[in-house]
Amino acid sequence: MSRITPARRRVRTLAGFTAGAALALALPLAASAHVHVTPEEVAANGSTRIDFAFSHGCDGSPTTALVVDIPAEAQGATPVVDGAWTITTEAGESGIPTRITYTAVTPVPDAYAASAGMNVIFPGSAEGESFAFPVTQQCEAGEAAWVEIAEDGQDPHDLEYPAPVVVVGAAADTEHGGHASGEHGDDTAADAENATAAAPAADPLPVWLSAGALVVAAAALVLAIARRRA
Repeated sequence: MSRITPARRRVRTLAGFTAGAALALALPLAASAHVHVTPEEVAANGSTRIDFAFSHGCDGSPTTALVVDIPAEAQGATPVVDGAWTITTEAGESGIPTRITYTAVTPVPDAYAASAGMNVIFPGSAEGESFAFPVTQQCEAGEAAWVEIAEDGQDPHDLEYPAPVVVVGAAADTEHGGHASGEHGDDTAADAENATAAAPAADPLPVWLSAGALVVAAAALVLAIARRRA
């Protein structure tokens, strides 16, 4: 029977640590490889800006467009003008957009973060309900259809290509007609607070990549030292 020396035991321990660190890094990276919507809750009877953000292409291919389908229950959907995109809309008989296409002026490289926004309105009758905004991410090579919707009792995190979903919360303050309070000079502070709350969350991808690189580099250094001492 071969004897496991202390040096070999250290090598095996470090190898296991490195594998565990790689797995811990891979899990959050996989979770971030979606098209996210922020905020995830909008107010009924009011206009709320939502942004669709991503930080990946289609298997490495740069993103050329985002095609967003608007739920039929929405009473309004107004795209936000952004120099990064050219925008086209398709409307139903009511004149409300049913689909908004954001075409990149310059293709967005893989592992770069970008977002596209719109203002949406849901009626008070939708309070407490959830609505999906299916998104098709078009790339120079291929596309990714983020259109899967969890069924009753199903965990959305189990879906491979989940559609972004928003929840309609309590009705907005209608003191100013349901519009952003920034229309009135005395509401400047409140408008700034609302804009901050609606800002897209910071993309976690660069942070995880940096942390993972440091962990793997440290493990490799200790492993090399252990082998030299063996």
